[in-house]
Amino acid sequence: MLVSCGERRGPILNANWSYPTQVRFGAGRIAELPESCASAGIARPLLVTDPMLAAMPMVEHAMTGLAAAGLPVAVFSAIKSNPIESDVAAGLAALRRGAHDGVIAFGGGSALDVGKVIAFMAAQSRPMWDFEDVGDQWRRANVSGILPVVAVPTTAGTGSEVGRAGVITELASRTKKVIFHPRMMPAVAICDPELTIGLPPKLTAATGLDAFVHCLEAYCAPGFHPLADGIAVEGMRLVKENLLRAFSHGDDVVARGNMMAAAAMGATAFQKGLGGVHAIAHAVGALHDTHHGLANGVIVPYVVSYNRPAIAQKIARLARWLDLAPEFDAFLDWLLGLRAALGVPHRLADLGVTTADSARIAAIAAVDPCAAGNPRPFDANVAGSVFEAAVVGTLG
Repeated sequence: MLVSCGERRGPILNANWSYPTQVRFGAGRIAELPESCASAGIARPLLVTDPMLAAMPMVEHAMTGLAAAGLPVAVFSAIKSNPIESDVAAGLAALRRGAHDGVIAFGGGSALDVGKVIAFMAAQSRPMWDFEDVGDQWRRANVSGILPVVAVPTTAGTGSEVGRAGVITELASRTKKVIFHPRMMPAVAICDPELTIGLPPKLTAATGLDAFVHCLEAYCAPGFHPLADGIAVEGMRLVKENLLRAFSHGDDVVARGNMMAAAAMGATAFQKGLGGVHAIAHAVGALHDTHHGLANGVIVPYVVSYNRPAIAQKIARLARWLDLAPEFDAFLDWLLGLRAALGVPHRLADLGVTTADSARIAAIAAVDPCAAGNPRPFDANVAGSVFEAAVVGTLG
């Protein structure tokens, strides 16, 4: 017997959805690093981190725990804050020199990205740029020999611990390129908020806004992906309720944990797409070496204002979930207030960025893969106008 479930109001849309890896979340979970390596099949890890973290007790403690578990480990830390191709090449040489069979990517977004790309490139004979996230170039990869990764974030921003890509700057063109392959997904992510307790307020603000922008751009990106939308919306609620707490009270492990969850949620959601904020921030970062999360935080209201005709209704729904008046202006006012409370500049000029290279920024941003996810057309003319508005602080 057939039972009617009501009238169909339109076709069921086709879509491909993919969601991330095993996450060990909670205070003190870093103690499970040796077990996580074992479960990933790693017996001789290379711990990839940045120079500052390499000298900190948390890395020393991690190495001590690995050694006690019978896992010989070496550290590679020659990584820039905006990683370049030579960072990956040097890390790959260290990996091969030590006959390592896997990577522990330990740190902020830069260390996580470089660690994942090193593990991926261990199996490749082609140049790294052949795997830029354009079309189906990832299919060129040799999957046999890609090494496993255990990711340990120490910031709450990029969410790279649950991502399948790494962002590396190509010096020849001064552009940030996304290296992508599904097998770059870490086997295990250890999200221990205690590792973020010592993060300075300015970095807490910048990385937290990065997480927020990931969620916001994913939510606003066109396309049918209700799973991503739901995760993005809840991620933004967590940021709204916890970022200022983590910024003002750095030892609040609950706020730190909620921000770490929001970061992973943003990276999970943005498989749906990103947009003009990231397109411009990538270009600005490649040319001016700005902190990526901070650049996102400065640029976001200008792109949101440009996108208003396409997203006003979605933003009104979002505002209701965030306990704001269900209006676009209420959301934008709150966002501007959050930035001010975090001490984030209103203008890119305050980061030392000028309009002198506006045409070059616009050209790079327009072809950035993120531009395609913007809810309104984002060609070079638009990118240039939005960039110049962000430099001088003119919010339309």
